[in-house]
Amino acid sequence: MAKRVAIIDIGSNSVRMVIYERTSRFAFHLLYETKTKVRISQDIYKNNGNLQNIPMQRAFNALNDFATIIKSFKARKTLCVATSALRDAPNKKVFINRVKNELKLNIKVISGESESYFGAIACANLLPEQENALSIDIGGGSTEFSIINKKNVSNNISLELGTVRLKELFYDTNNIDGAIEYIDKKLEVLNDIEVSSLIGIGGTFRAISIAIMKSSDYPFKKLHSFECKPKDFNKFLLKILKTDENDLKSLFIKKNRFDIIKPGALILSRVMKKILISNVITSGVGVREGVYLHDLLRHSKDKLPINYNTSVRYILDSFVEDSAFSNQLNKLTKNIFELTHKHFKIDEKYSKELGIAAKLYISGSNINFYFQNIHSYQILKSALEFGFTHREIILIATLNKYATKQSPSSRHMNKYKSLLPDKYTLNTLNYILSLSIALLSHKPTNIDFSIKFEDGDFMVKSKDYLYLSKEAVNKLTKVKDFNIKIFAP
Repeated sequence: MAKRVAIIDIGSNSVRMVIYERTSRFAFHLLYETKTKVRISQDIYKNNGNLQNIPMQRAFNALNDFATIIKSFKARKTLCVATSALRDAPNKKVFINRVKNELKLNIKVISGESESYFGAIACANLLPEQENALSIDIGGGSTEFSIINKKNVSNNISLELGTVRLKELFYDTNNIDGAIEYIDKKLEVLNDIEVSSLIGIGGTFRAISIAIMKSSDYPFKKLHSFECKPKDFNKFLLKILKTDENDLKSLFIKKNRFDIIKPGALILSRVMKKILISNVITSGVGVREGVYLHDLLRHSKDKLPINYNTSVRYILDSFVEDSAFSNQLNKLTKNIFELTHKHFKIDEKYSKELGIAAKLYISGSNINFYFQNIHSYQILKSALEFGFTHREIILIATLNKYATKQSPSSRHMNKYKSLLPDKYTLNTLNYILSLSIALLSHKPTNIDFSIKFEDGDFMVKSKDYLYLSKEAVNKLTKVKDFNIKIFAP
């Protein structure tokens, strides 16, 4: 597969493009992203589904610029897909042929079921593992649903139910009752579906989630994997539906969505009324990432390997040169945790985050050695994009920020109190990581030592001097009922 791949998604409301770059077999990162609201579906629902000249020209102009950008990045492959608006348009070939002839871009119009599947496999691979979840992708012309169980995707459904469609058919004539009746009739296909989580894909869902994050002063400015209680999500939907269009700005809704946010909110509210769920999760990935993964994983049944995280691998590929030390620190930290977590009364679930924090500890050193901790913190906070909850990301990043340093500051704890574990747990995890780093102060991986823990005594034995390790351990703040004994020449 090409190292750089561009993906273009021609939706009913927006045209979007991403460029991904691979760093190893299954590891990749976002190199570039752009979107523009061309609304190619404008007025088609009033004209028997036919694309209109002015919206087509807007879309063509956007694609022309996209083609130039793709060339500048030297992407070796471009995958261009179109969804509902072109799928439904009797005159779509006029637009498709013009783009092919003049821009040399081949547009693939995908079915509703394929659109649903692509969005769902992106969620299944790039969100924290989900069980019994329903993905929903509300677009301008259609809405897609899929059921996700771990990395398995099923029940791909596409409905003629979109924000622009509802706006033109019902909202423009203020026929809200008609819109509700239309939505409920379409949603009858969900009658026998029982799920525990709702995963939101697409611009409407993301716009609402961003607004909720801003209105609640949420501390972490990352949309992907944002979780919200259904009760709070529903309350916000009702606010949108009751607020005058001119006042939507007070709810942190962007102006370019004022005319279609209410149809989208109405669809969501009717779905949530129909299905009892316990969690709402926002996905920052969707059809574009699904198309990319479908190409990347074409020999792997559209599934990343078990226990593989593409964001962790990307950070290792890009920022960690000393992989031997990274692996050794990861192994030692997890061993110390396994030996001591019962003594410290720390839940064993934290082994995962602690191990990853150790593995990525030196990621910031190549930027500036003296500020390694703060650079590692910033890298992990931003680049641990896929496969983690916000709680996991903030914990891993925080452990890196304060490793070998003082305990996390009160300011930091207060800012992220809704995402971090209690102070004792955080300080203990920080101590275990710091102890591991101290014990490996000698750095060379050929220096061998063994560790053992009994009755509050943590014992280290080695045939080597471990002079630097002893000095580093002595600098650590002592922990009550935890004695360190190093037996070395």
